[in-house]
Amino acid sequence: MSEMFNPPHVGEVVAEIIEGINIGTREFSRAMNISPSSAHRLLNGQTVVTPDMAVKLSAVLGNTPKFWLNLQANYSLYHAESSVDTSHLRRLVADAPSAAMAQSKP
Repeated sequence: MSEMFNPPHVGEVVAEIIEGINIGTREFSRAMNISPSSAHRLLNGQTVVTPDMAVKLSAVLGNTPKFWLNLQANYSLYHAESSVDTSHLRRLVADAPSAAMAQSKP
């Protein structure tokens, strides 16, 4: 497991931002064009940020969609590395050839 700090869920970051500008959940949900229940799940860390949601967050709160997706990826990866047992898995190669994989097309 990497020695990464425990990154916040995107919802924590969003909650801090909207609190800082004195916006409630309903107003945030209207600005995002999502249901209040979807906003509530996001703000409480009960859902993941999808690319569509990242685009909306970017339009409403600033930063880039990639910024919001990276926050989600960091959070998800940290928790996966903390909880997934890989001790029974067998490595097939020393390291995957990342340059070749990045250029391959599905």
